[in-house]
Amino acid sequence: MTILWLKAFHVFFMIAWMAGIFYLPRLFVYHAETREKSVSEQFKVMERRLWLFITPFALLTLVLGVAIIYIYGLDWLRASGWLHAKLTIVTLFYIYHMYLWHLVNVFAKDANTHSPRFYRFLNEVPVLALLAIVVLAILKPF
Repeated sequence: MTILWLKAFHVFFMIAWMAGIFYLPRLFVYHAETREKSVSEQFKVMERRLWLFITPFALLTLVLGVAIIYIYGLDWLRASGWLHAKLTIVTLFYIYHMYLWHLVNVFAKDANTHSPRFYRFLNEVPVLALLAIVVLAILKPF
């Protein structure tokens, strides 16, 4: 029964994290489009707060995922090819998360050099990665 609770909270925190991961680049789109100083300052506050809000969800997702792997054991980990693929994509999500922090700081310094189109692309790519994670976790194809 414990494993089911861990899985439930792991999925919950992952969903909360992904909601922020999808929204933060959308804020960057709007921020990159604005020319108003007061609006830009408001976006800076929103971006920083959102990143700080979702980071604990990212950490809890990680801790619970490691706990689930620990409970299932190393033999299960070695035999689960799908999990290796999933963990590779998850690692990229954590790198992406840190890149978003970098961008929060770039905007905070008024040093953005990217177009709104760049941020639209940045906003859409993680959707495909999340789809891959869900397919791997549910179908366990290998």
